[in-house]
Amino acid sequence: MVQQRVLILGGTGDAASLAESLAQAETGWHVISSLAGRVGNPRLPPGEVRIGGFGGALGLADYLRVQGIAALVDATHPFARRMGWNAAAAAHEAGVPLLRLGRPPWQAGPGDRWTEIDDWDAAVALLRTRPRRVFLALGRQELAPFATLADTSFVIRSVEQPDAGLCFADAQFVLARGPFRLEDERTLLREHRIDCIVCKNSGGEATFAKLLAAREMGIEVIMQRRPPRPVVPEVVDAAGAIAWLRALPA
Repeated sequence: MVQQRVLILGGTGDAASLAESLAQAETGWHVISSLAGRVGNPRLPPGEVRIGGFGGALGLADYLRVQGIAALVDATHPFARRMGWNAAAAAHEAGVPLLRLGRPPWQAGPGDRWTEIDDWDAAVALLRTRPRRVFLALGRQELAPFATLADTSFVIRSVEQPDAGLCFADAQFVLARGPFRLEDERTLLREHRIDCIVCKNSGGEATFAKLLAAREMGIEVIMQRRPPRPVVPEVVDAAGAIAWLRALPA
C-alpha cells in the first residue's frame, strides 16, 4: 500500500504523541516531523525527522509540493507566533489541507491570583513596582527583559542553560524539563520563598502543577496571553488528529 505523507510541524509533546500514535496505528500515513532546531538535544519523535526552518511561508509551500505532502498538521507551541501564520499561508499556496493540533489554554479558577499580560514589557513594569522573589518559568530566549530588574530575586527554570552574556543581579538557574510533580513544585516555591510566578499560558498538564501550587499558597501569577492564530480546523489531541486524517480523501 502506498502511504500518503503527512508533515507534522512539531517540537511539542502534542506533536510527538501524534507521531507515535500514527506509527503504532498503521493508518497508512508516512510521518515526517519537522523540528525548529532551537533546542540542542531535542527528543526525537518516531518516524522521519527534519530539523531546521523552511525559509518562511513560500519555502514551506515549496517543501509541501516537492515532497508530495498530502496533509499538514501544525502542532507547534501555542506561542510559535510566526509558524502558525506561515503554515496557513503555505497550506493555502500548495493546496494542502491543514489542521491545528493544540492543547486548550489554562483558565483561572477560584483562588487563582492571575494577571494576564500581552508581552514581557508589561510583566517587567508590574514587577518593577516593588521588590519581589520571582519564579520565571520561561524559555531561555525570553529572559533578557527581566535582567533589567535590579531589585528582584529570580529562580529561573529552563530546558537549557541561558546565554552566558545574560546578567541578572540576583538569580538561580534550574535546568529541567517537564512534566513536573505538584509536590516538587510546592517544595520549589516554598524553599525559595517565591511570591510571584511569571509564565506563558501554554496549556496542558506537563507544567500545570506550578499553578496548582500557586493557588494553594496564594502566590500571584503573571501570565502571558496566547498570541492570535489563523482560523483553521483544530483538535486538542492525537486521537482527534488521526480522525481528521482518516476523513481526508484518499
